[in-house]
Amino acid sequence: MNSDNEILFCPLGGSGEIGANMNLYGFGKSNHHKWIIVDCGITFAEESLPGIDVIIPDPDFIYQKKKDCIGIIITHGHEDHIGALVHIWPNLKTNIYATPFTGALIKEKFKERKINIDEYLKIIPLNGNIDLDPVRINLVSLTHSILEPNALFIEYNNKNIFHTGDWKCDLNPLMGDNINEKKLKEIGDKGILAMICDSTNIFTEGRSGSEKDVNESMLSIFEKQKKRIVVTTFASNAARMQTVFQCASKVGRHVSLVGRSMYRIFNTAKSCGYFSDINSPIDPRDAAKIPRDKIVYLCTGSQGEPRGAMNRICNQDHPDVEITSDDTVIFSSRIIPGNEKKLYAMHNLLVRRGINVISEENAFIHVSGHPGREEMHEMYDWIRPEISVPVHGEHRHLKGHYDFAKYKKINQPILIENGDVLKIFPGKAEVIDKVNSGKLLVDGNRLIDEESSSLRDRRNISFNGMMDISLIVSKNGDIDRSPLINLRGLPLDNIELNEIKYEIEDKIFDICKSYSLNNKKQEINLIDNLRNSLKKIIQNRLSKKPFTNINIIRI
Repeated sequence: MNSDNEILFCPLGGSGEIGANMNLYGFGKSNHHKWIIVDCGITFAEESLPGIDVIIPDPDFIYQKKKDCIGIIITHGHEDHIGALVHIWPNLKTNIYATPFTGALIKEKFKERKINIDEYLKIIPLNGNIDLDPVRINLVSLTHSILEPNALFIEYNNKNIFHTGDWKCDLNPLMGDNINEKKLKEIGDKGILAMICDSTNIFTEGRSGSEKDVNESMLSIFEKQKKRIVVTTFASNAARMQTVFQCASKVGRHVSLVGRSMYRIFNTAKSCGYFSDINSPIDPRDAAKIPRDKIVYLCTGSQGEPRGAMNRICNQDHPDVEITSDDTVIFSSRIIPGNEKKLYAMHNLLVRRGINVISEENAFIHVSGHPGREEMHEMYDWIRPEISVPVHGEHRHLKGHYDFAKYKKINQPILIENGDVLKIFPGKAEVIDKVNSGKLLVDGNRLIDEESSSLRDRRNISFNGMMDISLIVSKNGDIDRSPLINLRGLPLDNIELNEIKYEIEDKIFDICKSYSLNNKKQEINLIDNLRNSLKKIIQNRLSKKPFTNINIIRI
């Protein structure tokens, strides 16, 4: 086989995890490929990473190839597909290709960072084409839980790849066109070498459900409510937003958007020609004057996010929205694994205040944006690939998808994870290399790695507290006054605090007798001795090893 035709696939994120989707395709000779990036997303940090909200894939591998990186293609506008762009793109400065709504979201993100992306952001019409010599890509509109989701039909040297992105088969999507079964069958008829496909709901029997069904159920719920209604959902779910507006209008209620993301998505969708047939939302400050039975608040924070509008409303510290007994809160989203504890705490708090709580547990108010097994059957029957590559899922999802592909009699189902370099062509599909696929943590305006000393120190402080000691040394080498002792985050009452400070002070004076304080050469040894000895005092009393900082100030 001629190695000039080589096709490689390498996920840097999203394979073996939910979120942080970032996929690379390489085309060309075995020692020189042209690379495209498909999606560039984030995942959200767990509480075990203090001070960290967002995590991105480590782009080191593609940075090394940036001269041969010929474009970034974004399948849709969810954060786990676009959120890392502002962090990764500045070191690549290659063109970004997206459909109008997704492009508007991307532009807004860069605008917040004061980066002008206009020269590099290429807006492609729905079902449009992208020519990236030597690769040609056709966007294929699908359905999902956000506007304008796209699959990619990738053509290279008479070989065809189908990359699904996130999708479902919504038979009544409310916004956007129905899934084009005829077009997908025609794509399958062209002969698909490999399908790289979403695995999120591989264990879900049946279909994911339609937004039209949610609309009907939501209307039934709205009709029964006598007081305020608060709906919280993902801001990015424009179809759910439209459902709320439509249902509110039918029962004679106004809608007020609460949360910055809600306004951003609404205005972006409006600017792209959506929401033309719904009433404008009311400002929350004006909504407070409207009778309780005539208002619906649509809020961010459906996963119990600390800074989400719903959390502030629940804790009665939102400046514009108040809810009271007999009002109703509808959580119109899936409970994402890992968020159960904070969401149930929120539910319990609302119920104790006499507020009705409606969620996916007791009503039909949400459908997934990912395909159930029946839809997976349909996609495989339409596309009929020779090779199946499960992505977008944890390892258990990928293995479940792999087994499903075997059941569908796919010639070569392949199981891979982040960092694997899969040779799709020529010859048998196989993993031929492993590249760095770690994570970078967004810490303020910096990117740090997972082993960062600053994060290690922060973890230590969060678990063990902190001890900060300042010694003021005079010109003649004496301690000028009592050491300044600052203890934070340690389980001490006022009496114990004073006792331990006296013990620490005595130990400091005792150790300092062995050193010449005006001899700077001894300073490092003195600080090490003080740090170790003072830590032991805390450890013996409290079984804690505080982060300890020793300052020597000379006057």
